[in-house]
Amino acid sequence: MQVRADQVSVDGPHGTLLPPTSLTVESGRLTIVHGEPGVGITAFGLALAGRIKPTTGTVTLDDAMGATKLRDLVAVVDAPGVSEPDDALPVRVVVGEELALAHRPASKDAVARWLTENDAAAFANMRFESLTAQMRTRLLTTLAASREGIKMLVLDTPDRHTSDVDSWSVLAREHAERGVAVVVLTATTPLSALAAPPARIGEQEQPEPLVCQQPAEEDTATTETTDFTEESA
Repeated sequence: MQVRADQVSVDGPHGTLLPPTSLTVESGRLTIVHGEPGVGITAFGLALAGRIKPTTGTVTLDDAMGATKLRDLVAVVDAPGVSEPDDALPVRVVVGEELALAHRPASKDAVARWLTENDAAAFANMRFESLTAQMRTRLLTTLAASREGIKMLVLDTPDRHTSDVDSWSVLAREHAERGVAVVVLTATTPLSALAAPPARIGEQEQPEPLVCQQPAEEDTATTETTDFTEESA
């Protein structure tokens, strides 16, 4: 699978949230994106995931499996104000909601079993905000990746919870090694501390992502292009 963003921008009620940005994301690759803290970088992640319509530019999906919609293939993890959990909820409730979203068994016993299988049973009754940053990101990413048909993960600024880059970069790479396309949005980590040269918000020419798994050859491909330029709106 390949997703291409070409000159994608997003305007808000008070001005530009996301300046024109281009990026190509592929299966088995880890792409780190860096931008200023705030809603702009989240807007880019949501545009890549087919969750919002860019003001200008195109987002194109090439998927050899013939998937119908981009948003059905992409899970946005822990996006502020969008997919982040209510921090006051117990961990077991958050896990139950995520399992239900994935159309998996979400009964009390199913949640307890999932927590045990993922070495998190001790945290079941803890407020979600009390989890360590590493555990928070691991649980949410694992749950998102378990949704049927998910081929791409967008982790939204896990660095807002911690300065420990390894706490999220190792996890992101593990998922990319399984063949998923992984995008990590970052905003507060120094560029020199990132695992690879990042793509930059507002740029058109971007560095190569980390190749974690070579894609299998496919015979056919389905292309979906969403064009939201002002001329076509």
